[in-house]
Amino acid sequence: MATADFGLMMRQNDPHYSLPELMEFNRRCIETATSGFSTIWLEDHVQVGDTDALECLTTLSYLAAAYPQFHIGSLVLSQSYRNPALLAKMAANLQSITGGRLILGVGAGWKEEEYHSYNYPFPTIKTRMEELAETVQILRTMWSKQQPATFIGQHYQVRDAYCAPQPETPIPVLIGGGGEKRTLAVVARHADWWNFNSCPVDEYARKLAILRQHCEQIGRDPAEIKLSYLSTLSVSEDSAQVQRSSSKHFIAGTPAEVISELKLFQAVGVSHFMFRILDVESLQLFVSHVVPHFR
Repeated sequence: MATADFGLMMRQNDPHYSLPELMEFNRRCIETATSGFSTIWLEDHVQVGDTDALECLTTLSYLAAAYPQFHIGSLVLSQSYRNPALLAKMAANLQSITGGRLILGVGAGWKEEEYHSYNYPFPTIKTRMEELAETVQILRTMWSKQQPATFIGQHYQVRDAYCAPQPETPIPVLIGGGGEKRTLAVVARHADWWNFNSCPVDEYARKLAILRQHCEQIGRDPAEIKLSYLSTLSVSEDSAQVQRSSSKHFIAGTPAEVISELKLFQAVGVSHFMFRILDVESLQLFVSHVVPHFR
């Protein structure tokens, strides 16, 4: 059975919180989780209605400096929002100045109204998946020792581009999503980590079986891909206080119930769990009663 550790998904926005209040909530979560968690994550949305919304890479840069005991990660960046070569440079720079603490999560992008608001083209999902594959290839080309870097793709190109400083510690590339024909094929070919979220363990296992089929088709060992899972956390000794959702699967219940469910995910190979946090009290109970079972 895989070992397991834990990550915090920072709250990117909340209609009830101002920006200082949002950062204070995130600070309380990080300080609560210092003894039991190893990573901090942030989503990538440039707007969420008219609420204060934290931009992903600038906020992660701040968090990396403020909390050097944690690795930091994007879950996940939309490949459409930043030129791939510039993203490679930004990631290499962040990896270098943090001493190798970046996990770069990327995805095809999906939030159509956000694209239109910021004047980004919104092509078909087929095209966005092709762009995602080319983005990862550009990242790896830019991070290689073969400088200057050149990559000529159908959608993106770089010519004689330098990326310095080079990341001395390799940057893991995480790809998120569960699209069975396109996304999981890109994961099989290009990802170091895979993330799927907010589903029961049987659905995760089904997607994983399909990912392994894609790996088999290209001759890749699926064990090379680190498996991760994102969900919303709600823990209470009082079952009546546990929060659940009718549309998304939460990791929710008493400490004993949460331990039992996490062990099911662990048994299929998940080794890193990321959690959205609803309240600090739930996180405190998780750290004190659940984390020790996975050390």
